[in-house]
Amino acid sequence: MDDLSPFRPSRFFPPAESANRYGVVAVGGTLHPEVLLDAYAHGIFPWPIDENSPIVWASPGTRAIFEWEHIHIPHRLRPIIKRGDFQITVDRDFPAVIRACATANGRSGATWITPAMIEAYIRLHELGYAHSVEAWKEGELAGGVYGVALRGLFAAESMFYRISNASKVALLYLLAHLKTRGYPLVDIQMLTPVTQSLGARTIRRRQYLHRLALALRANVTFGATLEATATDVLALEKPGAQ
Repeated sequence: MDDLSPFRPSRFFPPAESANRYGVVAVGGTLHPEVLLDAYAHGIFPWPIDENSPIVWASPGTRAIFEWEHIHIPHRLRPIIKRGDFQITVDRDFPAVIRACATANGRSGATWITPAMIEAYIRLHELGYAHSVEAWKEGELAGGVYGVALRGLFAAESMFYRISNASKVALLYLLAHLKTRGYPLVDIQMLTPVTQSLGARTIRRRQYLHRLALALRANVTFGATLEATATDVLALEKPGAQ
């Protein structure tokens, strides 16, 4: 994985900027770890339709990201974080998190997280590239988020909750952890109402690819333990940033 850059030719895909107006770069192929990591290194991600259809590989014209200077913590979440309503862990149960992202809240059978995707990302986790942050309540998994770390890129893939606000708190702890570890780029692919409420923004594909090129030069790692406290999370939002 030397000399990673979205501007170097991919072994498996056309250039991200060749995507059609729907953001589709290619259709078909496998979810082998080597293919997935090559896709992320070139600004491309898998976007399956269902388990019976060929895999769609996408690089939309606009990309959603978190920037450290624009993170917002809604007022109602601050006391939840201060009180420590949830126990937060890292990589304690990655398989449970990704499976819950596929099935929680009525998602079963109606999500792009197919059985093949689950298997592929568990394999990425075993290889040290995919990670999860879990929120626990009284010993039960209440929410969580997972994604892929590749040098200075963290691509957050999906999150879920079984108790209100658990996924948002897990995501904010993930962001605080990534900031502490020195990650320059946090990609969330598509903007949602939840991520927008936390300060996520969109940038054009070309700008994203330039940021990705810089991130892939960064000498950072995800680490094995949570490196964020409630104080770190609350400090994500700069005074007057919003």
